[in-house]
Amino acid sequence: MKMTVRMKIFACMGLLVLIVSITFSLTTQVYTGGLIDKFQREHIDTRYLSATPEEQIEIFKSYFLDNVQLNALLNVTHGVRLFFFVMIGLIFSFWISGVLTLPLKKLTAAIERVAQGDLNVKVPVDTKDEYGKVAQTFNDMTLRLHEAEETRRRLVADVAHELRTPLSVMQLKLENYQQAGHPVPPEMLLRLHDEVIRLSRLVNDLHVLSLAESGRLSLERKPLDLTVHLERIVDDVKYEAEENGLEICLHTNSRPVIVMADARRITQVLINLLTNAIRYTPRGGKITVEIEDRVVDRSVFFACVSVIDTGIGIPTEELPHLFDRFYRVDEARSRHTGGTGLGLSIAHHFVKAHGGFIRVASQPDVGTMFTVFLPSGNGIYKS
Repeated sequence: MKMTVRMKIFACMGLLVLIVSITFSLTTQVYTGGLIDKFQREHIDTRYLSATPEEQIEIFKSYFLDNVQLNALLNVTHGVRLFFFVMIGLIFSFWISGVLTLPLKKLTAAIERVAQGDLNVKVPVDTKDEYGKVAQTFNDMTLRLHEAEETRRRLVADVAHELRTPLSVMQLKLENYQQAGHPVPPEMLLRLHDEVIRLSRLVNDLHVLSLAESGRLSLERKPLDLTVHLERIVDDVKYEAEENGLEICLHTNSRPVIVMADARRITQVLINLLTNAIRYTPRGGKITVEIEDRVVDRSVFFACVSVIDTGIGIPTEELPHLFDRFYRVDEARSRHTGGTGLGLSIAHHFVKAHGGFIRVASQPDVGTMFTVFLPSGNGIYKS
């Protein structure tokens, strides 16, 4: 049985009362036994034995009531016993207070270390009571703080790295133009303009991602027919797919699939998934887009959009990190194709902001399937 702090205090106080009671009983028994022994030695004689039982009782009572020295001794003994009981109570209280405050002392020391910047501190979880819960919660908090700090450091390093590339290119080109001392032809400025666009896109993606991660992303939710919406999106990317020698097809329901969503944000999610499928599917491959209505997951109805390709696939060990910002499965390939490593992270947070989620399944050299789950209808499944 798990004992709470209140139960422990109650048990300790009960133990204190038991100790005091036993001590009082023992001292009273010893003291009374001593008086009886003294009475037997001094007052039990032939006259006492020849008296009636009632007279014997009266003689014994008068021994306690009429003897002034005995009353004085009784008072002294009572004071000694009271002092003894008080000392036992103080010592026990001091001990139990130390036992009960020991976890708080450990927690206080850990908090002081966190205040000094040590986020690796852990508090031992020795019990399952309130103190244990506080210690576990503190450990969870420091773990999240440590992860947040690591994420912040990685973000600063990644942003610095991503910004340095276009800025270095622009700086180098401008220095070359300046040293040449000749008028710059417009086609040369186009290269600078491409780097400026890349830099602007990166800054904008970071801004949107920061809003989504902090829960401050504004959504204009309206009824959206995913069937009609997907037809438009697939039609928009079909030319790029055909240029890369890919077949793209859409499987939809004949009936409308309505969700409450921000059409612009959902479009960005689906365009990102389709663009990645086109980018990483070899010529001659196939991309399939499927839509399902009222899929039940954890007692909630969802509308699902799946983007399935026959591309190069993703290694299993890479899948858990796929939605991390700036994460690239193949860094060299992604940089060559112009990716910033933010697209999937943004898509993940956009879908999460709608109350949905994204799942991914992939096999190297076989293909990849991304499935977007968006709440459908009232969202509640009733069996």
